[in-house]
Amino acid sequence: MNFAIESISNDILEKKLQSKIDTKTKPVGALGVLEKIALQIGLIQNKENPELKQPTVLVFAGDHGIAKKGEVNPYPQEVTAQMVYNFINGGAAINVFCKQNNIALKIIDAGVNHDFKEIENIIHAKISYGTKNYQDTPAMTQKQCATSIKKGAHLVTETYNNGCNIIGFGEMGIGNTSSASLLMAYFTKNTVAECVGSGTGLQTEAITVKKSILSKVFDTYTPASPLEALATFGGFEIAMITGAILKSAELKMTILIDGFIVTAALLVAHAIDNKVLDYCIFAHASEEQGHQKMLDFLGQKPLINLGMRLGEGTGVAVAYPIIESAINFMNNMASFESAGISGSE
Repeated sequence: MNFAIESISNDILEKKLQSKIDTKTKPVGALGVLEKIALQIGLIQNKENPELKQPTVLVFAGDHGIAKKGEVNPYPQEVTAQMVYNFINGGAAINVFCKQNNIALKIIDAGVNHDFKEIENIIHAKISYGTKNYQDTPAMTQKQCATSIKKGAHLVTETYNNGCNIIGFGEMGIGNTSSASLLMAYFTKNTVAECVGSGTGLQTEAITVKKSILSKVFDTYTPASPLEALATFGGFEIAMITGAILKSAELKMTILIDGFIVTAALLVAHAIDNKVLDYCIFAHASEEQGHQKMLDFLGQKPLINLGMRLGEGTGVAVAYPIIESAINFMNNMASFESAGISGSE
C-alpha cells in the first residue's frame, strides 16, 4: 500500500526543455498549452526528447449496492454488465475513439454483479458481485478496499512492463456518480448537494431526491482517513483506479485523467500523496456539474470542454491527439538555428 512517488521537479532539465521549446520556429509561447504539455512530459520522462509509447486506456467496471433500489439512477443495475459486453464486442464510444487514435484498450471486471465466466477480451479481477449499499453499511470492507487498490496497481505494472508509458483510465458502473459525489464531498468539503448532478440523466425532481438520499448517507459516517472514506463510499472500480493512479505515478508514467468518476479516484490518490498531480494531464471537463469544482479544488485546467459526460475514458481518448501534437512539435519542429532563420533578439 506504500507508493514511492517522486516529484518531477528538476531545474536543470526544465531549463533545457524550455530552451528547446522557446527556440523552435515560432514566437515564444505561441503554441500555448502544447508547450506546457511538452515540458511536463519531458520532466516526467526525465529527458529532452520525450516519446509516447503504447498509449493505453484501462476501463474498470463495477456495480454499486445502492443502484439496486433505483432511487439515485435512471438505469437499472443490469446495464453495467450489458455495457461491459458492448465494450468487449467493440460497440461503445470508447472502442471507437481508441481505435481511431491507436490507443490500446483493456476492460476490467472490478466487481460487476454478473458472472462473465471465462469470456475472453476481459480481465477478470472481480472483488465481489458489486459493493454493499452504503445506506445500510460501508460499501466495502477495508480488506476489499486494499485488495482493489493492489489489483489496480498490478494491472498498471503489467501494462508498463509491456512498454506503455502513457495511460488513461475509464469506468463503467451504474450508480458510480453517487459514490463519486460522496467522495468529492469528503475531500473537497463541498456540501453533498453541491457535488450531486444528473449522472446518467436524472431530471430535476429526481436530482433533488438523489441529493437528499446521499446527504443522509454522508451524515451517517465519519471516515477518519482517505482509505476509510474510499471503503465507505467508493466502488470497486473507483478503488482500482485509485491504485492504478498511484502506481502509474510511481512508475513515472504520464497519466491522462478523464471525467467525474476518475477524478474522484484521483482525489483519494491525491490525499494519499499529492505528488501524483505532477504526472497528471486533465483531458476534459465533464458536464457532470461537480467536475468543475473538483478541477478547481485541484487547481487544474482541462484540455478540452466538449460538453461530454459519458465516462468510459472517452475524454481521454478524444483528447489524446492533443498530447501527440505536443510531443511531435517538441521532437520534429525545426529550431531557428536548424532552419537558418533569424530568431528574435
